[in-house]
Amino acid sequence: MRSVTYSMNVSLDGYIVGPDGRFDWSEPDDDVFRFWIDEIRDVGVHLLGRRLYETMLYWETADQDPSLDASTREWTALWKPLPKVVFSHSLTAVQGNARLASGDPAQEIERWRAEPGEGDIAIGGATLAADVAAAGLIDEYRTILYPVLVGGGVPFFPRHERRVDLELVETRTFGSGVVYLRHRVAR
Repeated sequence: MRSVTYSMNVSLDGYIVGPDGRFDWSEPDDDVFRFWIDEIRDVGVHLLGRRLYETMLYWETADQDPSLDASTREWTALWKPLPKVVFSHSLTAVQGNARLASGDPAQEIERWRAEPGEGDIAIGGATLAADVAAAGLIDEYRTILYPVLVGGGVPFFPRHERRVDLELVETRTFGSGVVYLRHRVAR
């Protein structure tokens, strides 16, 4: 069965976006970017909320820029064909290899789990992740922890009223001080 993973950059105080709406503090260095390239190889479908989808739209045409380095071209070549499902009540259309969904994320996840295929079901976006977590469907939390305190904003971890026990599966520390933490939900 495909695993459901939630993975994003996060500040040490637990936010994916600061109170000013900025996330420039999470610009990956070469090592972290290489890590993200390797991670995306294991994804079979990416479920995104509207805000993250709009942020990631850049990658739908990035390969048209002749000045891109080899790593950026490699990421783009992996991201563009990846199937994406965008959850939004305000968008009327999406671009690239994406389709729009406005229904229950749990039903979408069950549909993808039932279909033959390889790769994780990746969740992107805190609001979407909160809905999926509330349904108890996240199998792994993968955080790329940046050594910065942003003081508020959009939290990485969903705020809900139930306890979730986690098992540490993997850690990695990058030269920049960024730390990768991979936790599996204890079931």
